[in-house]
Amino acid sequence: MRVVAKFGGTSLGNGERVNRAADSIAAAVEQGHEVGVVASAMGSTTDFLLDAITFEADDADEAEIVSMGERTSVRMLKAALSARGVDSVFLEPGAEDWPVITDEHGEVDVEATRTRAQAVAEAYLAKGIVPVMTGFLAQDHAGNITTLGRGGSDTTAVMLGKYMNADEVVIVTDVEGVMTGDPRVVEGARNVGEITVDELRNLSFRGAEVVAPSALSYKAADMNVRVVHYQHGDLLTGGTRIEGQFENLIDLREGRLSCITVAGRAIRNTPGVLAQLTTALADADLNVDAVSSGLDSVTFYVDADLAQEAETVLHDTVVGSDTLSSVTVEDDIAVIRVTGGEIPNQPGILRQIINPLSDQHITLHDVITSATSIAVFVDWDDREEALRTVQQEF
Repeated sequence: MRVVAKFGGTSLGNGERVNRAADSIAAAVEQGHEVGVVASAMGSTTDFLLDAITFEADDADEAEIVSMGERTSVRMLKAALSARGVDSVFLEPGAEDWPVITDEHGEVDVEATRTRAQAVAEAYLAKGIVPVMTGFLAQDHAGNITTLGRGGSDTTAVMLGKYMNADEVVIVTDVEGVMTGDPRVVEGARNVGEITVDELRNLSFRGAEVVAPSALSYKAADMNVRVVHYQHGDLLTGGTRIEGQFENLIDLREGRLSCITVAGRAIRNTPGVLAQLTTALADADLNVDAVSSGLDSVTFYVDADLAQEAETVLHDTVVGSDTLSSVTVEDDIAVIRVTGGEIPNQPGILRQIINPLSDQHITLHDVITSATSIAVFVDWDDREEALRTVQQEF
């Protein structure tokens, strides 16, 4: 099996942890696996270097300085592997066979990186040699050092895993994997054995520091990605497995929706209002397609065939509440959803969708966003023109 293992800063935080990392790599190699390694800067080295820059440094100089953290890590790991009799080599920007290339805008040059990553796989992995590569760092076509931004080492690992045709990418970090909740806050948090890439992307963009969102965009459907704790000691088992890949889709829901809005001037200051409304719908076995909220209202989108029953249920809740004042229904709504892993990384993506619809004089009833999708609600009669307009933009 071909594995790319990424070791985060905490997992390389001192000599003991470097030895633990080297032991796990050596064990996988001894079992006959091909292993490539991506290394972050040891501990808080990058923060230390950035804090030490108390003068006006340009981007090129800053990149050179912060690169020293990763450059040190790969040398440490390579030396530890050599001490265990593992044939290895370290790779960093400037090396003839360095794989990660960026263009003039600082974005990854996909074709150049794919070609060079495949060459590294053939030169080292296929021959049983462990390449230990700097995470986070890249170089442009002129040979200047560039960086991949926050979470760049995760991005390096998953991207190279994809382009090297790895069977699995293992993110070695200081958490047990994806947890049901933050163990520092909630009691009884436990490891989630499996999670989809869409679920994790949404969690990552909302504060869960497990795998960098930018890395997940590179995950292929046939490549496993796992997150394990550095104390686990085994690269090939345990942790949380991330399933699937992002699909870029523009989808028009087939059936009509109805929009049911519940108003109440004290909604925003009254805990439990949303739970009260959704519980009433759930008890009536009524499914909700989407929910949006304002300062004084909550809107539910439901299948048009369920609208009358849903309105009755919500009206009963309104009548029995001191917080809520009224419920109203608007029929013949259509929804178009744009889904894709790169959505959060595209500046102006909402404008790219909304402005063309406005130019066509298509009224928007609502726009609901998440980390991986944008849902646009329009009149049912405008649905086909709205779909064509959005498709033309993507």
